[in-house]
Amino acid sequence: QVQLAESGGGLVQAGGSLRLSCAASGRTFSSYHMAWFRQAPGKEREFVACISRSGGRTVYGDSVKGRFTISRDSAKNTVYLQMNSLKPEDTAVYYCAADPVRFGSGDSYDYWAQGTQVTVSS
Repeated sequence: QVQLAESGGGLVQAGGSLRLSCAASGRTFSSYHMAWFRQAPGKEREFVACISRSGGRTVYGDSVKGRFTISRDSAKNTVYLQMNSLKPEDTAVYYCAADPVRFGSGDSYDYWAQGTQVTVSS
């Protein structure tokens, strides 16, 4: 198993930036594909980005392409989501997820963090 703990959420003005972190503990971090999802009030959970076990492949949701960057640091067992040019519609609870096999935009990842709130004011 792997345990995930997020940090870095908060309140930011439109056009600003935030970086989310997700620290993994437990089994080998490099064994897991990692992903970020988000869910706004009254909306379905939305895929944001994912990164492969090696870090060599990334995929982004259409709404964040060119603004968000996912990365991972194996030495720190941490995955990051750098969010730039934030918009009010980016407001949501952001979730980090991990899976040893699944990769991509489907939300059937095995392990999930508790979520962190990101609020973008206009």
